[in-house]
Amino acid sequence: MFGVPIMPIYEYECTECGHRLEKIQKMSDDALKDCPSCDKPALKKLISASSFKLKGGGWYETDFKGGSKSSSGTKSSDK
Repeated sequence: MFGVPIMPIYEYECTECGHRLEKIQKMSDDALKDCPSCDKPALKKLISASSFKLKGGGWYETDFKGGSKSSSGTKSSDK
């Protein structure tokens, strides 16, 4: 997809202590197993609405956010 890495955000929950976390991982990465809260290998990936983060230039956040508006699209009051 245009050479832009897509980094999905996965959601996990520990079946031992109930700790929940989100992790940005490559699609090819192995699922997390060890809970950072209780250190037990009890993390399970949750099924949720997937999210992802677009990296690189050419996206609204990097190119257009906070930029000044062009004067070419404004109406002129002098007629």
